[in-house]
Amino acid sequence: MGTVQLGDDRPCTVKGIGSITLKLNNGVEFKLENVRYIPELKRNLISLGSFESQGYVVNLRNGKARISKGSLVMLSGSRKGNNIYLLDGNALTGSVDVVHNTSINHAMLWHDRLGHISDQGLTELKKQLLIIDIDKSELEFCEHCVLGKSTRVKFGKGKHISKEVLEYVHADVWGPARTNSLGGARYFLSIIDDYSRRVWVFILKTKNEVFDRFKEWKHLVEVQTGKKVKGLRTDNGMEFCGSVFNKFCKTHGIRRHLTVPGTPQQNGLAERMNRTLLNKVRCMLSRSGMPKVFWAEAVTTAAYLINRSPSSAIDMKTPMELWTGVKPDLSDLRVFGSVVYSHIDQNKLEPRAQKCIMLGYPEGVKAYRLWRLGNGKPKIIVSRNVVFRESMFYKDTLCSLKLTTDSDVKKGISIEVEYDEIEEDIPELMTETSKGGSGIESSPQQSQTTKEQSQTTKTHDVPESSVAKAKGVRKKVKPAKFRDEGDLTAFVFTAAEMESMIEPLSYKEALESAEKGKWLQAMTEEMESLHQNKTWVLVDRPKDKRVVDSKWLYKVKSGLTEDDPPRFKARLVARGFTQIEGVDYNEVFSPVVKHSSIRIILSLVASRDYELEQLDVKTAFLHGNLDEVIYMKQPMGFEELGKENQVCLLKRSLYGLKQSPRCWYQRFDETMLTNYFKRSSYDSCVYLKEYKSGKFIYLLLYVDDMLICCEDKDEIEVTKELLMKAFDMKDLGAAKKILGMEIVRDRVNGKLILHQQAYINKILNNYSMQDCKPVKTPLAQHFKLSSRDSPQTEEERYQMRGVPYANLVGSFMYLMVCTRPDISYAVSLVSRYIADPGKLHWEAAKWLLSVYLLQN
Repeated sequence: MGTVQLGDDRPCTVKGIGSITLKLNNGVEFKLENVRYIPELKRNLISLGSFESQGYVVNLRNGKARISKGSLVMLSGSRKGNNIYLLDGNALTGSVDVVHNTSINHAMLWHDRLGHISDQGLTELKKQLLIIDIDKSELEFCEHCVLGKSTRVKFGKGKHISKEVLEYVHADVWGPARTNSLGGARYFLSIIDDYSRRVWVFILKTKNEVFDRFKEWKHLVEVQTGKKVKGLRTDNGMEFCGSVFNKFCKTHGIRRHLTVPGTPQQNGLAERMNRTLLNKVRCMLSRSGMPKVFWAEAVTTAAYLINRSPSSAIDMKTPMELWTGVKPDLSDLRVFGSVVYSHIDQNKLEPRAQKCIMLGYPEGVKAYRLWRLGNGKPKIIVSRNVVFRESMFYKDTLCSLKLTTDSDVKKGISIEVEYDEIEEDIPELMTETSKGGSGIESSPQQSQTTKEQSQTTKTHDVPESSVAKAKGVRKKVKPAKFRDEGDLTAFVFTAAEMESMIEPLSYKEALESAEKGKWLQAMTEEMESLHQNKTWVLVDRPKDKRVVDSKWLYKVKSGLTEDDPPRFKARLVARGFTQIEGVDYNEVFSPVVKHSSIRIILSLVASRDYELEQLDVKTAFLHGNLDEVIYMKQPMGFEELGKENQVCLLKRSLYGLKQSPRCWYQRFDETMLTNYFKRSSYDSCVYLKEYKSGKFIYLLLYVDDMLICCEDKDEIEVTKELLMKAFDMKDLGAAKKILGMEIVRDRVNGKLILHQQAYINKILNNYSMQDCKPVKTPLAQHFKLSSRDSPQTEEERYQMRGVPYANLVGSFMYLMVCTRPDISYAVSLVSRYIADPGKLHWEAAKWLLSVYLLQN
């Protein structure tokens, strides 16, 4: 393994090499690979030279140490009094992949492989020479066994009196599960042979399938063994006691034994087997970190392992040995939920393996059942050309996966059998039945593997990238008792805006979309605007400066009216989240007019019959001047020929930079004050100027949108002209829409109407409620909402998990703030339960949307 020499020439032995996770003070977790485990050291040490040799940039300045790659700061530290830099974070528990064979804890490895088998079972397997490379003293404390196997008081043992297989069998149904399996199942049927204690598991969607599964099982085992099922013990469940089931047993001479209602102990063997199965399932899911939707995969694998593990009820023999007369081969067992690399045939320059997760052992195939990871469609595949990494589990891969939740995992599962080169969708039930798991296990002849198979599946520790991708964190903001009205308006407007057209998420998607030509035109216009404003100059990349990345954002904007065609807009933004406060920027501010200011101005327009015009600033943030020196990567798809390695030295503020809104506002404010406008002391985004005695012109600024009102239209034209000289602007004429609110004027009767009918219709369509019957009250009298209506059971919480309650309430808040104060009380009621909504809360929210807003 090697040694490390200390400063006093004392050598320290390296006990292992593995990985460790560092949790930084900002919440980001960073994984270090190839870490030496040296118990004699009292402190954790990080080698800056190792980072530098791997292409990282190490910067020591002003008492701060920063380790960065590209524009991202991976690690940072602060200098202490002894001139040692201390990491800004803590080390979490790591996993050590010991590379010296004599140091591997084989006992714990086989404990995991056998689904967290007991100490006694592991000892017995060693006695029988089924496992030879373990020492029971190496078996460590297993927290997952404690979490998965905690029990109450034991039942008394029954006598094992059967003389041959199938003389007496036990059966029971477990369920319903609180979480549906991948195939939508909620139950499983377990059948146990009393003589051999072999167990068969069938995954079920409903209990109505029990009879069909039992008939299939009976036919299979009787053909395999040449013996007949003679006795059956079950409980009094209707799935076992229906007339069809009873008639079948009588016809085939099967003796029935039923338990007394309320005494499950009389079917103790089946009940205990279910407990053993679930103990293993809990342990395996806990150890691997797999989502609960994989419970059925874990159950079938647990049954497979139980049949190959010794049992005290049969004198420490294995069920497969008694069933077949041959001891099982355990050489191909691997840890459930561990990482495995499956071979694939692709183009010459493509990777030759794909990362998967081990799920189990398919029937009739000398291979493994795997769940394929990656950015593509999730797949269940069967493969024998694999390399395992049993020290790494599913939970260790989450930082680089998009699919991490139960609902995500369920989408788009299919099956691939490599030896036949077949790829097909998994039927609903076949995900966990005999073809997809261990529903009916193969005979020992089918499950035995050849020497060639063993060599193919030999376990290796495969090296990966030295540094895992930094895991994103959500910024925590403490709730404020009072929030500025302008911030609230900006928040609800952004949260509630909905677009019906699909917008690309990346430059590649834009080029692959059906609207490729329109997106290219939009990007070209954006680049022309950037060059006209002289936003940057190209320079050689500095070695000691941070370079911010850039990204294209795409938006389909609706027209000012329903008849106007949608506009395709592309925006180049800087990835401002990589900026550091105090280094890349100092102050931030966003020019958002208060909603109360809008209402006041519009009331003046209506009462005094003012002219109301609208302007839009093109690429507003590009007009701001930067105070800081910032370098940015060239825009994707628009790199200058011959200068691809150069970077942009920004001269103007750019969308995405933290300081850009403030820079734009400073420039705009300077222009307005120079032209004799005054800034309102109540709202810094409201400007006014007295152009004649007692006559004023007003301007409202919402980021890059402006409303101008005045009694004289000529004065508005003068203001437009001076603004267009200073900025690149678009004259939108008479105001028709602002912040999602449509403006309708009846100047003859002195009326100005604000409405959001198009937005309400869009919400109704999104929730398929456009055809509901309208009523006249926001909430009916029978809605007596309280916290008691929140989910009380896990099943109720599961039912409400996919309900978009928060989205709908957010839409109500936007309507309430903008044009619908009449729903304020109703919104305040339904918003109280946004953290834990129940079924009645959801019904009340739908009532408010479908019947009241539709009416009004």
